[in-house]
Amino acid sequence: MQSDVSLKRLKQFPPLMWILLFGAFITRGSFYMVWPFLSIILYQRFGISATEVGLILSVAALVSVFVGFLGGTLSDKLGRHQLMYTSGLLYVFSFSYLAQASTLAEYVIVITLCSIAKALWEPPTSALIGDIVPDTQTRELAMQMRYFVVNVGAAIGPMAGVWFGLTGEQSSFSITAGTFAAFLGLLYFGFKSHGKITLGKENQPVSDKTSDSSFKSTLSILKQDKLLQCLIVANILCMFIYAQMDSSLIQYLTRAEVPDLVLLISSMIVANSVLIICCQFLLLKIMSSMALESRIQVGLLLLAASQVWFAVNPLDFFWGWIGAVLVMSVAEAILFPTMNVHIDRLAPAHLRGAYFGAASFYSLGFAIAPLLGGFVLDHFGGFWLFMTASLLSFVVIYLYRILPHLQRPDFDNLTDKKDSLQLNK
Repeated sequence: MQSDVSLKRLKQFPPLMWILLFGAFITRGSFYMVWPFLSIILYQRFGISATEVGLILSVAALVSVFVGFLGGTLSDKLGRHQLMYTSGLLYVFSFSYLAQASTLAEYVIVITLCSIAKALWEPPTSALIGDIVPDTQTRELAMQMRYFVVNVGAAIGPMAGVWFGLTGEQSSFSITAGTFAAFLGLLYFGFKSHGKITLGKENQPVSDKTSDSSFKSTLSILKQDKLLQCLIVANILCMFIYAQMDSSLIQYLTRAEVPDLVLLISSMIVANSVLIICCQFLLLKIMSSMALESRIQVGLLLLAASQVWFAVNPLDFFWGWIGAVLVMSVAEAILFPTMNVHIDRLAPAHLRGAYFGAASFYSLGFAIAPLLGGFVLDHFGGFWLFMTASLLSFVVIYLYRILPHLQRPDFDNLTDKKDSLQLNK
């Protein structure tokens, strides 16, 4: 019965939703062709320290965080399509540049551009799902589906990265750039054919009710939402913990000269994605009767356990690393889709882009993880890094427990006040 309901909801997806799912697969798959291996490339090709690698990755991520917030807010005013076209073109340029990069400075530029493109893409795309899928349960399924195809891309991307990136065939990234260009053409026709979304700056999506609101007024509303602010802090810490796999763990294994390093890293990333692909909807069904906050608590406990496993696993125990990644993957399959659903439920329809833009600040955790993780690795070692990450998981659990007691704006009165001011004008 449950599968019949899900199939029925899948049939309710508009064509533009299926195009977005395809785009999620392409963008994340291409991103993971290179990103997980950048730490290795920077270390092996240029011989820089863990702290220096972390600084490069952190600066790029920090830039992308603020770009993502601005992009999400502007998508409420200018239209989702404008920001999505911009990020798509930036992806095309970035991967074209990547095919030619040879110096450290060029790699730094490419890393930053890739981070900015990803940051510009995510908030308007997540908000657009709410625009085109009005039913709440169908929208939750759409977000789960998007996360699912993202992980399919993430499973394929690293293996393609081994073949096309680490074998020296940099020119293959031109194929990735061409794929993005083709997707932008498909996206154009998707917007054009969707009745509720128009392409002109003056004709925005029907849900963009804040077209004449100022950036300052949006910030004022976000400032009043104490629950949102606490949620952002909690998820920054959560992302910091999770990001240790993408940056610090790889540096730790690289410097420890673990046997079969590239095979191990590729296997961990693929195992992460494959488990999520296999278990995401099973976990959703099992936990469907649980409140969002309860699901997140379970995910955080598993995340803490995975960090302890990373801390104590012997360096040469290949399958031990895979096992720790699998525990963390179950936590990820619970946490990450639930975070987007949580934001979607918190956000008023006319500020959906701004709220998903504010959620971009979650990425501060990713931004500071390479720098702080590299520093801890250089001065204290991997054991203390992962044990600290485990303890931080319990801080996040506490923050989630106090969320229901925090203040939120009265959105109805704010909207009425805004409409009254416009009438007086």
